[in-house]
Amino acid sequence: MSLIEVHHITKRFGGTIALQDVSLEIAAGELHAIVGENGAGKSTLMKILSGVITEFDGELRLRGNPVRFASTRDAEAAGISIIHQELNLVEQLSVAANIFLGRERRGTLGLLDESTAHQEAADLFRQLGCQLDPSQRVGELRVGDQQLVEIAKALSKRADILIMDEPTSALTESETERLFEIIGRLRKEGVTILYISHKMDEIFRLADRITVLRDGRHVQTMRRDETHVREVTHLLVGREIEEAVFAEPRQPGNVVLKVENLSLPWPGHARPWRLKDVSFDLRRGEVLGIAGLMGAGRTELLECLFGASELPPQGRTVLDGQVVSFTHPEEAVAAGMALVTEDRKRLGLFSHQTVRDNITVCTLDKLTSLGVISGHREQSSTQESIVRLGVKTAGTEAPITSLSGGNQQKCIIARWLRTQPKVLLLDDPTRGVDVGAKAELYKLIDFLCRDGLGLIVTSSELPELITLCDRILVLCEGRLTGEFARGEFTEQALMEAATARQ
Repeated sequence: MSLIEVHHITKRFGGTIALQDVSLEIAAGELHAIVGENGAGKSTLMKILSGVITEFDGELRLRGNPVRFASTRDAEAAGISIIHQELNLVEQLSVAANIFLGRERRGTLGLLDESTAHQEAADLFRQLGCQLDPSQRVGELRVGDQQLVEIAKALSKRADILIMDEPTSALTESETERLFEIIGRLRKEGVTILYISHKMDEIFRLADRITVLRDGRHVQTMRRDETHVREVTHLLVGREIEEAVFAEPRQPGNVVLKVENLSLPWPGHARPWRLKDVSFDLRRGEVLGIAGLMGAGRTELLECLFGASELPPQGRTVLDGQVVSFTHPEEAVAAGMALVTEDRKRLGLFSHQTVRDNITVCTLDKLTSLGVISGHREQSSTQESIVRLGVKTAGTEAPITSLSGGNQQKCIIARWLRTQPKVLLLDDPTRGVDVGAKAELYKLIDFLCRDGLGLIVTSSELPELITLCDRILVLCEGRLTGEFARGEFTEQALMEAATARQ
């Protein structure tokens, strides 16, 4: 008998069908991978299984008995816990408070026992092989650390069914390896794991069986050892995915950005500098990659260049022949810089607005006449960007949240391209997008580069940087520890530089 049975599940959001007549079974103790493009229905199905979504058609059976959870508490009481792809943390609360939210540790008089909560949180982080401070406010953490808090929260519930929705999307390779060790330990303890990921290497390393969803329908379930990556990617997109190979050499032009001895202080920390004496240049028509482990300073570097760092950086920056020193992103945009942030949900999207609003928000001043926004010009500009970047949307007035992650990212890139930047900064641009959308973003980056734009790209995935970049700089603990040209970089060489503390 299967542990979980899904029978003819259908879920509609207004006129949109997210799931249609989906049926599948999950065996006890297996790691069952659920794959599909963004919008295929994976997360919707997982939210039904975990009690986040309570209204749907069809039947859900657990251990042979029909169930319909009224809330996540009901699902947790039945032994089901979920790690969400989109982080669900309260930024104003501490790390420990987030982990035990709704399950607060209390003393004999019913008072909050923060000491116990902090100790248990610290124990969870030791299991994960990281050293987060349980007392730190979650809003102060980087996305990768917030992801670790979500994982710790799920582990703290000691569920026997664990749903992992893109758990490694913001983790470094070393943190991912530690998570895989945790997964191995949980499986030995009999925990059943439902695992969603766009990363095929993870799927084929971990899964017992793989279920493919496409356009809200169940396409096929197969054993991992009876299939291969090409078959799965073909099933999930309904077409062959072209390997992103840019064989034709690029021809970089003149230097558009020169950075000399960039340093960012880190007061009050054992390491006094987040960045120290980083120097490099960027040419027009070049993709420059920034590699490094979490905490190496990748995001901080881009924030310094964009005038968005918490403290003013030291050093000298020359943009298109002019010495610049930005104290606010507005100044950077006016000078020709643009930044696509790593945290699309929190820092990139205006989630309650339309596709049009999200694309034109930075250039409304160019769409006005006598101080009034021209609706016709705004509509025309939006449509032009949609066509140029190949955004798949129901229209310019569609809610931005109705788009897949890859198409949301295209809208953010379109927003910045409308500012006509000289340098485009992309911080982990393919985080959380599916394999098809990732290939499209690679082509877009290559096109923009060949069109003369200078691009700086960070990524937690070394193969991505190796595919995209003309040169790769490697940071370790805020210092530049390696520089490689195309043809010189390998994953091993980059990792050696990323761990080469000075």
